[in-house]
Amino acid sequence: MRRLYFLVPDAATAHTIVDELLVARIAEKHIHILARDGTPLGNLPEAGLAQKTDLIPAIERGLGYGGATGTIAGLVAISIPGVAVISAGALVVALAVAGTVLGAWVSSMIGISIESPRLKQYEQAIQSGQFLMMLDVPVARVDEIHALIRQHHPDASPEGVEPAIPAFP
Repeated sequence: MRRLYFLVPDAATAHTIVDELLVARIAEKHIHILARDGTPLGNLPEAGLAQKTDLIPAIERGLGYGGATGTIAGLVAISIPGVAVISAGALVVALAVAGTVLGAWVSSMIGISIESPRLKQYEQAIQSGQFLMMLDVPVARVDEIHALIRQHHPDASPEGVEPAIPAFP
């Protein structure tokens, strides 16, 4: 999947593009719209916390750091004589899993409170009344969706493609 970014001038254009994307078989769960606070979106699919905040990258970092920390703690625990009364392998695995879970949880609490750094470049356009449309599309359909929007909506400004998006949001 790739995330496509478009700046759309108004709600009417956003509604039309969403309708065309739905006809083109892009599921509504893959369409995310971000607008200035207080802007009524009607039935437009609003961007969620995963798109607005640094939640997903923070969870990914927490999984890695927590798992590594738990594994190291397990290895240290089994190297201390008398501490590892249970299976050394089970202790290392248990602490690695516990570290992974704890790391993901703690980092998600931090990530959810931080705005997404990827959206900083669009902040001024959004505050001026434009709508940021984020579309998650299969790699094979990126050019097709770009062409569809460019052909019917020349006022919608393509703003780039994110190389990869997480599979689980």
